[in-house]
Amino acid sequence: MKYIFVTGGVVSSLGKGVASASLGALLRARGYKVTAVKIDPYINIDAGTMRPYEHGECFVTASGAETDLDIGNYERFLDLDIPAGSNITTGQVYQEVIRKERAGDYLSQTVQVIPHVTDEIKRRVRAAGERAGAEIVLIEVGGTVGDIESLPFLEAIRQFKFDEGDENVLYLHLTLVPYLGTSNEFKTKPTQHSVAELRSVGISPDIVMVRSKEKLPPEITRKIAAFTSVRENRVFSSFDVSHVYEVPLALEEQGLGKTVEDILGLERIHPNLGVWQNAVKTIKQPAREVTIAIAGKYTAMPDAYLSLMESLTHAGIANDAKVNIQWVNAEDLADPSVTDADVKACLEGADGILVPGGFGIRGIEGKIRAAQYARESGTPYLGICLGMQIAVIEYARHKAGLDGANSAEFDEYAPHKVIDLMPEQLEVAGMGGTMRLGDWPMDLQAGTKIAELYGVPQGGTVRERHRHRFEVNPAYTQQLKDAGLVISGVTPGVEGRGAGLVETIEIPEHPYFVALQAHPEFKSRPMRPSPPFAGLIKAALDAQARPN
Repeated sequence: MKYIFVTGGVVSSLGKGVASASLGALLRARGYKVTAVKIDPYINIDAGTMRPYEHGECFVTASGAETDLDIGNYERFLDLDIPAGSNITTGQVYQEVIRKERAGDYLSQTVQVIPHVTDEIKRRVRAAGERAGAEIVLIEVGGTVGDIESLPFLEAIRQFKFDEGDENVLYLHLTLVPYLGTSNEFKTKPTQHSVAELRSVGISPDIVMVRSKEKLPPEITRKIAAFTSVRENRVFSSFDVSHVYEVPLALEEQGLGKTVEDILGLERIHPNLGVWQNAVKTIKQPAREVTIAIAGKYTAMPDAYLSLMESLTHAGIANDAKVNIQWVNAEDLADPSVTDADVKACLEGADGILVPGGFGIRGIEGKIRAAQYARESGTPYLGICLGMQIAVIEYARHKAGLDGANSAEFDEYAPHKVIDLMPEQLEVAGMGGTMRLGDWPMDLQAGTKIAELYGVPQGGTVRERHRHRFEVNPAYTQQLKDAGLVISGVTPGVEGRGAGLVETIEIPEHPYFVALQAHPEFKSRPMRPSPPFAGLIKAALDAQARPN
């Protein structure tokens, strides 16, 4: 097994995840079995309890792991389901080391960072590769070199070269070269210091990748090579491009794939990059454009909706269209002083409306107003997780005659709790304990829009990922049906739990009003767009073609 470790320096959020995923895509395009691991030095066990405003979205794997958003990048770029255990945190490592110490696994030893913590880190990295049956494992170390919390991880990856041999380990360091407009020059000093900091912990990078606004001129590349003792042909420029799907092509053009093959002693293979070439062509030269309004509450932090935005891009590629996003702060629409005319003025320019998932009461009434506008105006609508619950609440209030209908999450004294916890959830303690997480089956009803979208028009079972706590209350499903709402998908029941729970709804007389309890964005890929998202974009394009 070969290991590629990606570290970062100077500043965080340089794009280590995209760089790692892009390199993985180049190796996958050569036919290698690749997997990816994300190391996060924070003490949280996982990303499930962290604020989206602070850390971006929480990505959910098929097995139900709540992970860093970079795992989503890996799945999209590699077209793989990343196995559980591929997001390693300080919290997980120390929790296991302490468990072993309490169980007596270390006998009479004094438990220390070296070797016990570093051995646990190495064990987890190797196990991730073995579970995936990978030939090459990409490991991204979060944060920046010099962070105190990263030191045990850097020591662990330093040891890999001695454990596995030089020919099986590659270190890639991503750093920053800023451009100063006042002096019209690229500044390499931050990169020099970053590599020196990495060397101070015993790691000499094999490849330096430089983030910059523009492609570095040759003289700057030579200067970086000279001051970092890295060969000039192993210094790569990761410059700003119009879309992240251009990154693999830009790096391959510079020879990154061949360089990695040479360092790791791999056979030279010509890559098949047709998927990325087609994606970039469509993004840059679309036949049409549509605008989708996203009514959410994390609009100031787009990374909170990263998979959602990527799914819209994938759907646009499938429909040969560019998707423009109109961010709508649901809290603004929730303001009582905002009139229906104001809501219309805000949303009428959109070709489609999407209400995403989320937790908490903030902005809820604004999301309900967005769903009501979509239903009444005939604007294509897609509700995701909370977006489905919002649609059910809106329909219950305004079509089923259930005045004051709400979710128990937002108003436990509501006269009609059409969204509620199920009885088996009430006695579960601990954050996340009451959640439905990971892949769950959905039985889709024959002849419905959702069954058509998933390619099972006669009905059938499909699987999508979930991350939610509250459900549509079964006590109200018949009243909703009697009012015209179609429950087009239900949970068949897994291990005796969840049978008959509402998974998808739709309004048959509406051009496109579809909502799912699941998060289909987590399984969307550039080469395999999510069916509900592709359907939304097609419906939005069809709406453009209809006369007003």
